[in-house]
Amino acid sequence: MLKGFKDFIMRGNVVDLAVGVVIGAAFTGVVTQLTKSFLEPLVRVLIVLITGNPKGLEGSTPTFRGIPFDWVAFVNAAITFLLTAAALYFLVVYPMNRLAERRKRGEEPPPAAPSEEVKLLTEIRDALVAAGHTTPGQQRGALDDVLGRSPEPPAAR
Repeated sequence: MLKGFKDFIMRGNVVDLAVGVVIGAAFTGVVTQLTKSFLEPLVRVLIVLITGNPKGLEGSTPTFRGIPFDWVAFVNAAITFLLTAAALYFLVVYPMNRLAERRKRGEEPPPAAPSEEVKLLTEIRDALVAAGHTTPGQQRGALDDVLGRSPEPPAAR
């Protein structure tokens, strides 16, 4: 039972989903703060400019039997949702869809070329092998001699 649970948790898509949820929650916090810090004051300034009333929409919240209906909070939540959805679409969904289309067409991006260091090390290795020297993988170490390990013959291919 625990092995099945471990297999379920260690599946790549479950871990990716968990990471996505955590990042999404953190990103939602950032967007919410952006809305509260910048967009709400901007909307208030625009309302003051449009209405000409220095109090803006103060006192315009409808009430029913003394219970206010805060429509501004709903507009704030809608803006937060739209910003979060747009950011996730353009930063995650759209690039992943483009990559999936490339893979379908067989146009995967080529692998990155080896760095200059890797090229230089490859040249050194090839020069050593050409000069008759053994590579580190072919050498026996002093520890092998002390422990009495014998070299294993190469596996037949």
